[in-house]
Amino acid sequence: MRRFIILAASWFGTGFSPVASGTVGTFAAIPFYLLLARLPLSLYLGTLVTFCCLSCWVSGQAEVIFQEKDSGKIVIDEVVGYLVTMTAAPVSWKVVVLGFLLFRFFDITKIPPARFFDRRVKNGYGVVMDDVIAGLYSCFLLHLILRFT
Repeated sequence: MRRFIILAASWFGTGFSPVASGTVGTFAAIPFYLLLARLPLSLYLGTLVTFCCLSCWVSGQAEVIFQEKDSGKIVIDEVVGYLVTMTAAPVSWKVVVLGFLLFRFFDITKIPPARFFDRRVKNGYGVVMDDVIAGLYSCFLLHLILRFT
């Protein structure tokens, strides 16, 4: 189980990147998104909610294993955030890149209430939920941009 948690939390080792592990983890989420994007929206959302719950548990367990709160090695939360960003978005390389850039911006800036979840909520929930909030901001802005361009 320990190996599964480390593998999942680090999103197949990308969390061990010596620089910008969150960005590397987000980039590594793209193939997973492209796979899920083929699903009908209802299945996409169901998979996303399930994956989000799993990610909270995995992140909490990984904090214990890595012995640090919100370790940079934990990037499964970036995967969740990117999947939230890309919800109901059309699949094209431009949209994938725009979603990536928007999510990284909102994940790094932690605009409230994302900052609240990042600083005040404990365990895996705090690790993941700030990225969910960043993903919601990114999804909204992505769809707004797509609507008016």
